Order: sequence, then C-alpha cells, then structure tokens
Amino acid sequence: MALFNKKKEECPKAPAWLTSFGDLMSLLLTFFILLYSMSTISLEKFYQVLKGLVSAFGGQSVVFEEGTLPEGRRINVPMENFYPKVEKYKELKKVLEEIKKELSKRGVWSDYVITGECLRVRVNTDRFFPSGSAELYPEAKDLILNLCLKLKAYSLPIEVEGHTDDTPISTALYPSNWELSLARAIAVLKIFEETCGYPKEKLSAVGYGDTKPIADNSTPEGRTMNRRVEFCIKLNP
Repeated sequence: MALFNKKKEECPKAPAWLTSFGDLMSLLLTFFILLYSMSTISLEKFYQVLKGLVSAFGGQSVVFEEGTLPEGRRINVPMENFYPKVEKYKELKKVLEEIKKELSKRGVWSDYVITGECLRVRVNTDRFFPSGSAELYPEAKDLILNLCLKLKAYSLPIEVEGHTDDTPISTALYPSNWELSLARAIAVLKIFEETCGYPKEKLSAVGYGDTKPIADNSTPEGRTMNRRVEFCIKLNP
C-alpha cells in the first residue's frame, strides 16, 4: 500500500471574511464610478471661480459676461495686467514708506498692508479730528494733501474708509459711530477732490463705525489704532 505524504502549504489560506470584504470594495468602487459617470459639472460655477482667481491675480477679464458661458473648450483668460500690478505695488511701497516716515515725524501712526485687490493705507485720526468731530484740524489738511499728491501720480481708484473705536457717541450731528466714521471719510475725500484735484470718478467714501477693529478695544492702545482712516488703493482698476 503506497503512502503519500501531504505537501505542506507554503502560505496559509486567506480568511473567508477577506473574500467578502474584497467583493464589497469592488461593488463600492463600481457604485462610485457609476455616480461619477452620471454626475454633471457646473460649468457656470467653475467659470465664476475662475473669474475670481483671475481678478485676484491681476487679470483684466474673462471671455464671458456674468451669467453666460463661453463657447468651445478653450478659455481665453488674459493675464497681461498681472506684472504691472506687481510693479505698481513695488513703486507704491516706496512712496508709502516715505509717507509713513513723514507722518511718524508729525506724531501720526500709520501703516500699510495689501489685502485682496487693495493696497490698504491705515492712518490714525487723533491728529486729524477732535474727539467726536469730523472737522479737520488745519495741520491735518496739509498732511492729507501731501499724501494725496504722492498718490495722484498713479491715479488709481481709492476708497476712503472711516473707522472708530467702540466708544459710544450720540449727538445731533452724529447719532452713532456710523455717521461719525462716514463724515470723517467724506472730509478726507473732499481734500483729495477739491484741494488736491484727484479725479472725482476714482474716489469713494464709506463709514464702518466700530465694526472692523484691527486691535483690542479694551486697551487705550487698541482703541487708538482703531480710530483711523483707511485708503483702499485698488491696484487692479
């Protein structure tokens, strides 16, 4: 009677549950592929996002109007304005450094930062206006005029923003900080337009009251920083 030795298995068999698990993963993969094949991409939303990105990086326009889609697969997105935007920032940065030094010599705090499409110049208003007033000090008019003359050479759109701290105000002229901040922004804008001769169509004013603080209003230093006028210089007009 012949005896046969059973060959020893080199690798153990996979557990039974692994087969079921593999089948499940295959089915899930097939399911998601099916969902993807049935889905549609919103081209309108895609182009809206693209338009925002182009604008942020200095492009001038895309080839479609709001609410419409371009024909064909190619999207013509001109970016020729990107590098001029960078150059403008470099030039303006030098000018703003000069302005910052001059204002500092006069005891006025200022700073600048780039946010989105704006090169934002921040100037404390304690030397511009009396407390609770939008009447400019005579010396403040000279400071604003000097700032305007340096920016006028670039003739870029500027939005003048008024900001206050959170100290409440309630007078006949200014029932709240909203009115006070707007009145101060307009007072500065008038120097730009009437005295400096900045193009009227490139100026605008807005008052934010105490809604956009840049420092803690619980400290005197923070409240000082929040009492400010900001010049939003639009690098991509």
